[in-house]
Amino acid sequence: MRTGEPLPLPAVEQVLATLATGLWHWDTSTSLVRVDAEAARLLGLPAEGTTLSESQVRARLHPVDWNEITGVVQLAVAESTLAEVRIRIMDEQGRIVRVVRSRSKPSFDPHKRAYELIGTLQEVTEPAPGTPADRRTVTGDWRRSREAFLLDAGRALAEARSTAEVLRVAAGLSMPGFSPDGLAVFGVSGDRLTIIGHHGHRPGDEGPFAAMSLDTAYPAADVARTGRAVYLPSPEEYARRYPLTWPLAQQFGRQSWAFLPLTVAGRTIGAWMAAFAYPVAFTPDERSVLTTVARMLAQALSRAGTAESERELTDGLQRSMLPSLGPEIPGMSVAARYIPTGGGLQVGGDWYDLIPLPNGRFALVIGDVQGHDVRAAGLMGQLRIALRAYASEGHRPDAVLSRASRFLHGIADDGADLRFATCLYVEVDPATGVVEAARAGHLDPVIRMPDGTVLLRDTAGGLPLGVDPDCDYPTTRLALEPGEVMMICTDGLMETGGHDLDSGWARIRRILELHDGDLEELADSLVQAVHGPSSHHTTGPLADRREDDIAFLLLCRKGEGCGCGDSPAVHAPVRRTMLTVAQAEPERIAVARRHLRELLHDWASQDQLDSAVLLVSEMLTNVLVHTDADALLVAQVTGEGAGRRLRVEVSDTSDDLPHRRHPGELASSGRGLVLIELLADEWGVAPRGEGKGIWFELCEGDDSVSYDGDGSAGGDPGGAAAGV
Repeated sequence: MRTGEPLPLPAVEQVLATLATGLWHWDTSTSLVRVDAEAARLLGLPAEGTTLSESQVRARLHPVDWNEITGVVQLAVAESTLAEVRIRIMDEQGRIVRVVRSRSKPSFDPHKRAYELIGTLQEVTEPAPGTPADRRTVTGDWRRSREAFLLDAGRALAEARSTAEVLRVAAGLSMPGFSPDGLAVFGVSGDRLTIIGHHGHRPGDEGPFAAMSLDTAYPAADVARTGRAVYLPSPEEYARRYPLTWPLAQQFGRQSWAFLPLTVAGRTIGAWMAAFAYPVAFTPDERSVLTTVARMLAQALSRAGTAESERELTDGLQRSMLPSLGPEIPGMSVAARYIPTGGGLQVGGDWYDLIPLPNGRFALVIGDVQGHDVRAAGLMGQLRIALRAYASEGHRPDAVLSRASRFLHGIADDGADLRFATCLYVEVDPATGVVEAARAGHLDPVIRMPDGTVLLRDTAGGLPLGVDPDCDYPTTRLALEPGEVMMICTDGLMETGGHDLDSGWARIRRILELHDGDLEELADSLVQAVHGPSSHHTTGPLADRREDDIAFLLLCRKGEGCGCGDSPAVHAPVRRTMLTVAQAEPERIAVARRHLRELLHDWASQDQLDSAVLLVSEMLTNVLVHTDADALLVAQVTGEGAGRRLRVEVSDTSDDLPHRRHPGELASSGRGLVLIELLADEWGVAPRGEGKGIWFELCEGDDSVSYDGDGSAGGDPGGAAAGV
């Protein structure tokens, strides 16, 4: 044989057989494995060349090792390296007869979608069981540690919700047997590398590597450009392969480096560097761990980047749709909060608005479009603009909501996804404190008085906007006294945290009663009570725990007890509530009783409270039964301490004055004035230019007279109240 000619295959096999090394060839497209005589012997077969099926070969190998071969082959193809693995050979009884080392150069045919491997088999000597060098124990421990580490790393990276959290998790990973002391994550921006984050380096160390061109002879640039990993087990190897950028890396004093591609959906989005302070050989097992971590890290960074982009987009969308509260209103203070839901894109249909009106007044609007998606946010933006336009034209609250309902019905009815919206529109006169409210299926406003008394103010209303374009929205007039605060909100404030409207209202009511500060502090306290610390617009993990959007507005008429700083002094604190009971709404008598009980929540005498509720029922019922007019109830508490006084007046537009009668024992009516005379400290009838008013007063603590329910003094008035 002439020098320089390749050895013929039989000669190669003879040389390898002399070295106790076998040859094998595996083509996954045919599922056949060809082995020479030495390879067959090592597999426990007769020492002759043969062709085996994959199942025949698999039967000779330990099942765990067969599964590992598949992973190592895929890794070697991805990195264009040799595939090396130790394999335990089994006999027919399932006993291990020897351990062999397989080395091969795999290739992948994308057309056949199959692997082809040509490699060698060589027996390795295993130490005796129980010795410190027992590889079976070491290998088993390594595999168990590796699997546990990868499970923990995958769980931690999957839970990371931002790029910063992903980097913190990556920095804290402790790989089994070889933990890097320096990490860096590179991104790609155009034709440049960027530094997303790093660990184990001083601030400013990343400077020379930032904005590096992808054409630079630097490992991370090569990885980002080609998508193939680079392993540098020694400083000499680094300096040989990358002499131009070696001086940049030399200063950190590391001994080994691994640069791996960050690949998502077949696209390389960057590179991950793991640097070690001691030499690392980067065995197939170690490369497998690093590659798996790089894949999980790429997926986590991609998810975090997408989530951050969505949050930035939707937060900007919501901010652009929500108004500023505008210039300061004389004599008034306003505060508002909006916190989006944590689901989906964090966009929803809740909104608030403050609208200057042409008559010198202003309007507060709060609403909730059905749904928590982009369509809901779009409809919300259109509806808000429409409401602003109708209000700016000078329409009254009922007309504004009627027009808005027709508008929403027209744009939201596409035949497949009909949407509606609840809304509360409040027109406020800052000079007098008069409030006119119209409600479309929304929650009623809440009033907090200067002394902490909190009332839910019932207002007339109609169907949600967009349901019936011809629906009417009656207006309710209220009076905001100096020092009082009005809150209007969406149902998210009440129901978040697993509450229904009743339990949620009880929670919010306690916050309103106990708070002593300005409106901004009160707004923060309300959100704090629901979710913890917040800002005007909250995103991130806090938002993710929400079930619904939250929006609310607080309006204060400056006065003593409101905490607004420059409030004028009001020396005689007054609690007052007003309520109209129409002829067609006798059920509002129950609302009047509830209002009075809330007004007297801290009244010392329960008997007096029951008497007052009974008298209010009697007076309102008399107006509805004996006249054709509506009844107006005004109840107020004046004074401080034990000398407080309750005055209740019910007025109507009828000129017929009440007359005291003397009903018999079996009479079903005629006891109204008798009850007032028995139970009230003072009472009277006040004729007016149009109509009349009947009133009574009670002085707190003077409960010497009560009513039994049978027309006599003494006892519990509850029975009579139930029968009125």
